[in-house]
Amino acid sequence: MTVRATPRALAAATAALLTLGGVAACSDSGGGADPDKVDVVAAFYPLQFLTERIGGDRVAVDNLTKPGAEPHDLELNPRQVGQVVDAELIVYLTGFQPAVDEAVEQNGGDRAFDVAGVAPLRDAAAGGHEHEGEAEAGHEEESGGKDPHLWLDPTRLAAVGDKLAERLGTVDPDHAADYTARAGALRAELAKLDTEYAEGLRTCQRREIVTSHTAFGYLAEHYRLEQIGLTGLTPESEPSPQRLAEVAKEAREHRAGTIFFETLVSPKVAETIAREVGARTAVLDPIEGPPAEGDYLTAMRANLQTLRTALDCS
Repeated sequence: MTVRATPRALAAATAALLTLGGVAACSDSGGGADPDKVDVVAAFYPLQFLTERIGGDRVAVDNLTKPGAEPHDLELNPRQVGQVVDAELIVYLTGFQPAVDEAVEQNGGDRAFDVAGVAPLRDAAAGGHEHEGEAEAGHEEESGGKDPHLWLDPTRLAAVGDKLAERLGTVDPDHAADYTARAGALRAELAKLDTEYAEGLRTCQRREIVTSHTAFGYLAEHYRLEQIGLTGLTPESEPSPQRLAEVAKEAREHRAGTIFFETLVSPKVAETIAREVGARTAVLDPIEGPPAEGDYLTAMRANLQTLRTALDCS
């Protein structure tokens, strides 16, 4: 992922923080404020959602990525590094936010829970459409060839939730059964969501989705759609003229009536393609940040309705 944080600057900030006393640096941040709760740092919104649902009133969660911020570009200030230092559990996804990876490597120790280790991540260009231009768009060099957006497949998120409950039970063994029960309840909700998607997308006139960046590989793979991405895994990367021409050609071939863009980045490229092929635009939320209304489940159901309309599903 393209992140402007530099390891050297982060290391310097960390060293300064530890010299001055890491605990004092984040004493007013919420971490450690309640001794009766497990202090958890979540790297970005879907992990915050998962932790809060499974942890319930037993956890206090700090999200390193603030609402409205693009998580790919996260930089950590000394206070946030202090939150990582003080947390009893750090929930993150390695390879998605290099600044977080660096902080965890330096300060996480055995308190880190890497959700990427729950199940193998899919290859960035696996499934759906694979194009020569996708390597140019940054798949391989940005993510090590792996797609981090696993939360867009609710069955994968449920599996992460089960493992997270186990880790919380290790940190707080007196309430391990409660974490397991809440993870089971969430798994049931995610199974219902999965059924809604499977049924809602079973009979559609088209199965190709043209997206502003290739965040929807897990969703497309699980529900037998084909993703055609304008850019690679980083939403702010610029597609080449060749890539734009390829996508426009495919959009015409598949008679795509909708070009999807997302909430946290500019829709200009998607609008350009839409004008060229005579299509409309619509928001398909990768849920990298908190939705304006509701939660992860709300946003996923809104995405389903958007897909059903765009793909003419009966």
